[in-house]
Amino acid sequence: MAVFSTDLSQTIETLLERKQYNSIRDILVTVNAPDIATILEDQPAERLMRLFRLLPKELAADVFVEMEPERQEELINGFSDKELSEILSEMYDDDAADLLEEMPANVANRILKHADPDMRRTINELLKYPEDSAGSIMTTEFCDLRPTMSAADALAHIRKTGIDKETIDTCYVTERRILLGTITLRQLVLADGGALVSDMMDENFVSANTLDDSEQVADMFAKYDLLSIPVVDSDSRLVGIVTVDDAIDVIREEATEDIEKMAAITPSGKPYPRLSVFEIYKNRIPWLMLMMLSATFTQFILKGFEDALSKLVVLSFYIPMLMDTGGNSGSQASVTIIRSLSLGEIEFKDIFKVIFKELRVALMCGATLAVLTFLKLRFIDGLDHSYALSVALAVAATLMITVVIAKFFGCTLPMLVKKIGLDPAVMASPMITTIVDALSLVIYFLIASAFVLPNIPI
Repeated sequence: MAVFSTDLSQTIETLLERKQYNSIRDILVTVNAPDIATILEDQPAERLMRLFRLLPKELAADVFVEMEPERQEELINGFSDKELSEILSEMYDDDAADLLEEMPANVANRILKHADPDMRRTINELLKYPEDSAGSIMTTEFCDLRPTMSAADALAHIRKTGIDKETIDTCYVTERRILLGTITLRQLVLADGGALVSDMMDENFVSANTLDDSEQVADMFAKYDLLSIPVVDSDSRLVGIVTVDDAIDVIREEATEDIEKMAAITPSGKPYPRLSVFEIYKNRIPWLMLMMLSATFTQFILKGFEDALSKLVVLSFYIPMLMDTGGNSGSQASVTIIRSLSLGEIEFKDIFKVIFKELRVALMCGATLAVLTFLKLRFIDGLDHSYALSVALAVAATLMITVVIAKFFGCTLPMLVKKIGLDPAVMASPMITTIVDALSLVIYFLIASAFVLPNIPI
């Protein structure tokens, strides 16, 4: 796709230089809206407006929705009032509401001014819902039917009103706005014309509440294999639907946020190219400072065992290996548990089952690594002094204990954090690594002090 976009961009640039605008239009109408948006993103401001005006009205609205907010703002500032009204008239209400949230106040006011009264009212209703709720990502443009309609009447109704709906694959049966059931277009097309909707509708439907968390709603799409989910209020009245494209956006945003948190970065909610250097710095530096301060514990531990290190310098050679292995072991457990928590595969009530499983894994991993480390120290590293055996045993024993402790904290801390209502992603690699580093050093020097130092000849 990248090669395709590059070649197409070069072709369009050549045609622009030759002022062959009809040829450009003929090419663009054969390209999907997201691909056109990708091409236009890299265009300078004056060329962006010129190319955008070549697009047919409906395609222009689809392309506009796919563009980044900065480029949308550039276009809006260049639109005449008539052009802005035409674009808004072709947009779905939920897309218009999302656009409004991204724009500065002066641009948002201009958008509302040129939206038709129905869209303005719907946008205001959507913006009342809490951020990251089902109500904030739903669309109010759905196809509703009455239970008393026949299949033929329902199809006629869909033909009449469906042109303005976001999807007609699934229709919603309501009476006085109360959601009674769902029925698919396939059922209506294949049914006898006189069959009643009430006899064919599925009353065992899945729905979301307007205040449900958007991530939970997105997970419902994967669980129930749906293309849309009805959204009802506290009185079971149908107020909108969430479509699968919006669910995918939520899943991508949540996954990005979790990855950033697990890497000790404050989530920005913006794609990397849109972040300024200062924004990236601001998102990273607090966590780096926190981890630097937490690493002070490691410094204190090393200082506390200064005598041991001075008597046996060889002990310091294996500190990086122990700390890295402990950090990696904790990260493996924490990432697995965090992902399972986010997918709803495990809950806090499963904590003892998780601990039991992870401890068994830890013992197996720790024993394997301990044996390999002992063999390496004895036969590859070539320790040949009188206390070589005790050093190898101390390092191997510390490694095994460190792996067990790391996996214990890696599996329990995310679950405990989730239980108290915080995001478990914050307890991922960096935080757990800091805790395990400190504990592994304490264990190492305690074992060395007890079993190695007494064997050193004075």
